Amino acid sequence: MPILECQKVSKAYGGLLAVSDLSFAVEPGEVYAIVGPNGAGKTSLFDCISGVNAATSGVIKFKDREIQGLRAHQIGRLGLARTFQTTVAFDSQTVLANVLVGGAFGREGEYPTLWFKHQAQDDALDALALCGMGGQQRTLAGQLPVLARKRLMLATALAMRPQMLLLDEPFGGLNPVERAQMIELIRIVAKTGMTILMIEHVMKAVQALADRILVIHHGQQITIGPPSKVLRDPRVVEVYLGNLGPMGPEATPADA
Repeated sequence: MPILECQKVSKAYGGLLAVSDLSFAVEPGEVYAIVGPNGAGKTSLFDCISGVNAATSGVIKFKDREIQGLRAHQIGRLGLARTFQTTVAFDSQTVLANVLVGGAFGREGEYPTLWFKHQAQDDALDALALCGMGGQQRTLAGQLPVLARKRLMLATALAMRPQMLLLDEPFGGLNPVERAQMIELIRIVAKTGMTILMIEHVMKAVQALADRILVIHHGQQITIGPPSKVLRDPRVVEVYLGNLGPMGPEATPADA
């Protein structure tokens, strides 16, 4: 049974249809990537799944339960956590405090306060250790460079003890060395059995991590399949490069 299923999901903003009749399913333990050019509707879809903005129509199921009518904190407590394109944190607070507050968001009956249960502290420390930040607990979040802020955002999501992660462009703003480190971190997280749904533009990272890829354009599905097949699909090449792309007719998104 899929852990996440979208059935004919659409999202309209006034007269603009950002997501159009989109259907797909993610299996437990899978790393599933959604790719497409800017404006394809990827983040709008994530907003619908995570409860940031409600879908205009369609059904979204998480663990076989419909969630399209739930708010973000309710979806988080069911076991679905999300990161964002822009690294967000309480910059005046320590790394540990950020993860503790994030972890509380995913716990039934718990809200961010000045004290946390021992289990919440243990979960926060475990998440930081997994993300390679065990030695930075007392560092202020505002002092962290971009890669460390991305690690912190991932640790904050993991402290919610989710069963599935939505990662929105985890490689954005990173240089090649940092991308390689983030690929390895996501591999480590995936090996724990975590299901991952990822939006990404960096095709080398998608190739390295994804079991399957969904390509969307103007909010609609172009194709679904394994990276080796999808990234050589002529329809995908056209979406990214056009018929007269600068790399020639044999180019693929992986070459870009």
